[in-house]
Amino acid sequence: MRDLRVLARRPDLHEGHAPGRADQAGTRRRPRPLRHADPVLRGPFVILAADAGNILVWIVWVVAAFACIGSGIAVISFSNPFYSALSLIGNLASLAALYLLLSAEFVAAAQVLVYAGAVMVMFLFVIAYLGGQADAPWAGGPSWQSIAAVCASAALLVEVIVVIGLKSGGRLSHEATVDSAFYGRPYQIGTLFLTDHLLAFEITSIVLLIAAVGGVILGAHSRETT
Repeated sequence: MRDLRVLARRPDLHEGHAPGRADQAGTRRRPRPLRHADPVLRGPFVILAADAGNILVWIVWVVAAFACIGSGIAVISFSNPFYSALSLIGNLASLAALYLLLSAEFVAAAQVLVYAGAVMVMFLFVIAYLGGQADAPWAGGPSWQSIAAVCASAALLVEVIVVIGLKSGGRLSHEATVDSAFYGRPYQIGTLFLTDHLLAFEITSIVLLIAAVGGVILGAHSRETT
């Protein structure tokens, strides 16, 4: 049974050709189409949204790149090793942001957890153990160690430029097509570490162990001299 005096309140609902009131029995009302609560962006709005996304990506990239360069310069500029370690943490965080822009989420997470977290905690522990004292590298004029460091840095820079120029083969100006389903996944990185790059992986762990032992020895020696 249906009360003939009660009709649907919303014009979007259509219940078929049910009779209405007596004064509206002869009129037929055409149903309206359903309206979406959140209209989808169409036409120029999609283009504007895409452009805004690209602009945001470029802003994040520029900020992360300049932060990486600035923090790297700060690492070698501060005379206080504690400030240098904090600058290195900022450098690693900037690199993690760049990895995120490259869709390498696992590498970015490893960068933050392993390097900016565990390794830098060890660095800060060694600095606190040694007392945070360091001599200015250029105090008293350039020494043979300073000259050797500058020459080695220049040689590494030239080597990197030559290797990139020879190996790229003019492909740096083209966009790379990387299969994100294959690269950057944890099992792929673990497979490369434990198969193709096992020797380098173990050598890196030995170097970290030597650095930890060296920090303890230097700390014990500094305590004996004081």
